[in-house]
Amino acid sequence: MEFRSPTVAAQQNAEAIAYLTKNLADQDAGRVLVNDLIQELGNAVDRYPDWHPILTAPPRPGSEHISSIEQLEAYKGVDHTREFVRGFVTCPYSPERADKIVASVGKIPGLYARRLDTPLYMDNAHPVVVVAMNVELEADGTIRSRDALAWFVQRAADSANGAQVAETWWNIRSLILGKPHGSRSSLFVNQHAGLHMRKILEAMNASGMFGPVFEFSLDMLSPKKRDAVARTLLRTAIDAWDGESPSFEFELRGETCRAAIRDTWSDGMELSIRIEIGKNDLYVTGFHYPKDDKITHSDPTGRRDVAEKFL
Repeated sequence: MEFRSPTVAAQQNAEAIAYLTKNLADQDAGRVLVNDLIQELGNAVDRYPDWHPILTAPPRPGSEHISSIEQLEAYKGVDHTREFVRGFVTCPYSPERADKIVASVGKIPGLYARRLDTPLYMDNAHPVVVVAMNVELEADGTIRSRDALAWFVQRAADSANGAQVAETWWNIRSLILGKPHGSRSSLFVNQHAGLHMRKILEAMNASGMFGPVFEFSLDMLSPKKRDAVARTLLRTAIDAWDGESPSFEFELRGETCRAAIRDTWSDGMELSIRIEIGKNDLYVTGFHYPKDDKITHSDPTGRRDVAEKFL
């Protein structure tokens, strides 16, 4: 489904307003404040992209992958938090914790923090606003494309040190676009920036700087095609099973498929099935209900070229 930014933004903002005001004695004052913060900070979001200054500006603990503010010492004490495109609002109960967050963030170039006088989340909470000052927004509410692209490239290049595999766009687009997102845009980046991020990543992958390409997600295939791949493999495994062996192999379209089937509840009502091809080349799990000859399954994962053999 197409990613409709205005609709998604409206839903995200409504949820943030409800979360930060529903427990307040004066909810109207809280809603006014949150709406003002949305004007300052941009739309409410679920997770920052890896390259966002909120995650990259603070000191980082070694080579650990940082995907949330809770992992960073600079934000120690955050509680009841809602994130936005330019920064976040957190509502600790202790005024001392709030002051410590403000003081800690104040030491980081490019970030700014302040206490709010009006309560949010709860009347006895002490809200703090943290802003990435270098984040400028386009008219559509996304981060200015030239900045987003530069930060993405810098972070991607830094990650090449120590990388063992190259991740495809489909594997890590949530880390690049942030959440929520569509196929090539999000509330952080518009389609122009997202498209160029994908092209840059593919060029970096093709250069070999990260190592061999590792494919996992098959989101580039339509749901109908992913369903067809899974059903083809599961149906063939069921037909090839002798009814007793817990694991076996079968050949299909030039590939050796390793299958495992067991009676989930030992009553003949449900069979649990797992199928693997190669080493992470293709993997699918599912269930077969003999009474109705019905199959359910997870999305297959693995390499696109292998998966397409079973369409």
